[in-house]
Amino acid sequence: MRETPEELQRLQALLDASLSRSSAHLRSIISDERTVTAEQLTGVLTGMCTLALSTVTAKGEPRISGADGHFLHGMWHFGTARRAAKARHMAARPAVSAAHMRGEELGVFTHGTVEILNPYGEEPSAAWPELLAYLQELYGAEMFDWEEEVVYYRLHPQWMTVFAADPTKLIAGAQDAKPEEA
Repeated sequence: MRETPEELQRLQALLDASLSRSSAHLRSIISDERTVTAEQLTGVLTGMCTLALSTVTAKGEPRISGADGHFLHGMWHFGTARRAAKARHMAARPAVSAAHMRGEELGVFTHGTVEILNPYGEEPSAAWPELLAYLQELYGAEMFDWEEEVVYYRLHPQWMTVFAADPTKLIAGAQDAKPEEA
């Protein structure tokens, strides 16, 4: 877990506010018994999590594609090729939606705006060095030309909800999957 206590508090406030202003239909599905806390969520969303990422074309048409998502500091981080259509969409229209689903066990749904962390030819975000070190450890330093080939984003969530069919089982499974500490 990489979240600070302040980041966990901010994430919990977002989860609570998002659910409270959701439709009655959504609240009938995502109840207190079928969701998790911010701290539990960060324990479940470790490593690479496949995202369904939705962007919008210039004509206002929705487009969805997959991305490797990494939940760090209470926010999704993901990348794509600099020449990808979704990179053009997000440069012009930074509002996106992302969903991470694990069968019927877990659904994390997020709406917000993206920030480019490593813009080409410009000063990178202060968050980029930490993310780059994490990504290079995960994928290998030689996997990409990290400056020219790929662009990475941080999704600043404005709305986020979490569905957990059986939170106890989900959390226990996440704890069982963690390597033992020496």
